[in-house]
Amino acid sequence: MDIIEITRQLGAAIQQDERYIAFHEARKVNEADTDLNDLINKIQLIHMSYQHEAAKDDANEEKLQAYDKEFSEVYGAVMANENMQKYEAARKAVDEMMNYITQILAMCVQGEDPATCDPAQAEHHCSGECGSCGGCH
Repeated sequence: MDIIEITRQLGAAIQQDERYIAFHEARKVNEADTDLNDLINKIQLIHMSYQHEAAKDDANEEKLQAYDKEFSEVYGAVMANENMQKYEAARKAVDEMMNYITQILAMCVQGEDPATCDPAQAEHHCSGECGSCGGCH
């Protein structure tokens, strides 16, 4: 049994999962959203301007505050974008899936039975004695 081949099969299965498909589609929609991309580009310019000003020996605190305020406003507009909200929700679902998979693998490395180990069950059996497991996040 080749572990790399099995990993590639897992990767292919992940790409067939509805959470991955939703994430991939949301990313494509974001890339096509010109208004959203304009806002993201604006954030990058504000960030670069802030860094440029902050690197000066005589950095102007008023300019830095103005950049910070503008950054917050534009960031708020980015996060209010419907496509970005869908993307963030889809990204979160994929992150949760990947974390769960990683936890299963970690349990297997610790000697748990690959056929039955379940991170969700392990998390719900906390005795409150942190020294006994060290598994809290």
